[in-house]
Amino acid sequence: MRSGRQPLLLAATGASLIAVGALVWFGRGVVGLGGQADARTNQSLLELLEEVGSGKGRNPLARPAPPPPAHPSWRSPLQRSCAVADGPLRQRLAQRLANLESSSTRVRIHPTNYGVRYQLDAYGNRVDTTPQVVVLHETVYGMQSAISTFLTPHPRDEDQVSYHALVGLRGEIVRLLDPSKRAFGAGNSAFNNRWVVTNPKVGGSINNFALHISLETPTDGENAGPVHSGYTPEQYDALAVVLADWMRRFNIPAQHITTHRHVDLGGERADPRSFDWAELQLRLESLGVLC
Repeated sequence: MRSGRQPLLLAATGASLIAVGALVWFGRGVVGLGGQADARTNQSLLELLEEVGSGKGRNPLARPAPPPPAHPSWRSPLQRSCAVADGPLRQRLAQRLANLESSSTRVRIHPTNYGVRYQLDAYGNRVDTTPQVVVLHETVYGMQSAISTFLTPHPRDEDQVSYHALVGLRGEIVRLLDPSKRAFGAGNSAFNNRWVVTNPKVGGSINNFALHISLETPTDGENAGPVHSGYTPEQYDALAVVLADWMRRFNIPAQHITTHRHVDLGGERADPRSFDWAELQLRLESLGVLC
């Protein structure tokens, strides 16, 4: 029975591939007739089939996406360093990193507050959804207030917000979203002259290729003031551990760890206020991820 089915299956697969290839060939021909001929129009059918099968073929109907408005490039306060000294700090952080999965809490937020990472932008261009930048935030109010917000349904776009993780004042880590999901951490935003436009009516955003993590704000910062008393050593420990995990998993350089204040194109965000980059430098250096 199996030997009788194999020729039929191979024939059907071959016919499907030829049909797909013919459609792609015809589509490119139509583009060429319109005066926008692709330089690869003369490719063989076999080459076109290989492109379709690999998913690397360019969409002939795609249009150029607009660039973000002029915005300063990010100048990271983090410095390259290979001076990894063994000691209590390194041992403590390494142990925390090894137990990250079991020592953090998982909370499933409401589906209206996050989305999938788009494979195409609004203009039909393929976009890279691999996390490439990490944005630091703060909650302004307490952890439970933030979590309650994420658990609440928000059907309106302007009310939706989320991060991939939260870090509490005592160093507790709450995982809200898998990195494969798109958190709504930054609205109209750009990083180093890059954004992804998925809705031309509202501009572009970095959410499609960003990871977002928020620090719980101390009680004296539950206001709109420019500064507060700062974050705890336990928070810097936990933050460094999460960042080190993401940096290694997704090959994110330290220079791509930035702030909500920087990526926001509206100039309305100030978080994370009173952030001490030297404290983060020390911990990431101890974990060996700045070398």
